[in-house]
Amino acid sequence: MKQKVTDSGINWPDLIAGRLIKRYKRFLADVELENGEIVTAHCPNSGTMKACSTPGQPVFISYHDNPKRKLKYTWEIIEMPTSLVGVNTMVPNRLVKTSIENRMVPELNNYDTIKPEITVSDKSRLDLLLTNKNSTEKCYVEIKNCTLVEDGIASFPDAVTKRGLKHLIELQKLVAQGNRCVMFYLIQRMDAKTFKPADTIDPAYGKELRKAVQNGVDVLVYDVIINPEKIILNKKIPFTI
Repeated sequence: MKQKVTDSGINWPDLIAGRLIKRYKRFLADVELENGEIVTAHCPNSGTMKACSTPGQPVFISYHDNPKRKLKYTWEIIEMPTSLVGVNTMVPNRLVKTSIENRMVPELNNYDTIKPEITVSDKSRLDLLLTNKNSTEKCYVEIKNCTLVEDGIASFPDAVTKRGLKHLIELQKLVAQGNRCVMFYLIQRMDAKTFKPADTIDPAYGKELRKAVQNGVDVLVYDVIINPEKIILNKKIPFTI
């Protein structure tokens, strides 16, 4: 079953509790269920998952009966010592989109039309295009999933990202053409006090993000309220770059 989008966020499908044995080959995770059965779940996250893939931690997985699926389970949440963490990278785009539609992001309340997956060049797409029927302004939004939090500091990326770097360059080009552009970092956990680029992991990304801000790209950082029933956009998190 898929997550269900609601006015207040996203409801998870019925989740099954277990314990993480290990994550491997990027997209696989072995999980021990409460009855002792061991299953292999799809891990919908291509990052390193630093700070949210510790063996032995409690996890929640969903079950899918689609006959075309090789793996019937999907890893959705892990319980780390300071917060539950959403690991599914498909969630941020859906959550941010529905939150904007329901006026939960004050900085983006001036738009009445949202289009996803907008092609902006031959080799690049951005996540959302916001427009207003009473204005010619276009607002492009690129959404990034953030799960790396250490000592209350959220950071992105958790691995070198050439694709993310390209998005920053595209946003700057669009700003230069007279558009509004927003980098939206969604922290899929509840223990972040501030946000900054992960310079020790990807210094080129941090450098380009600072350049993008200087060139007029807006940055929004929000965290979530997450539990085994639903995930909801929560509050704005300050950032330092």
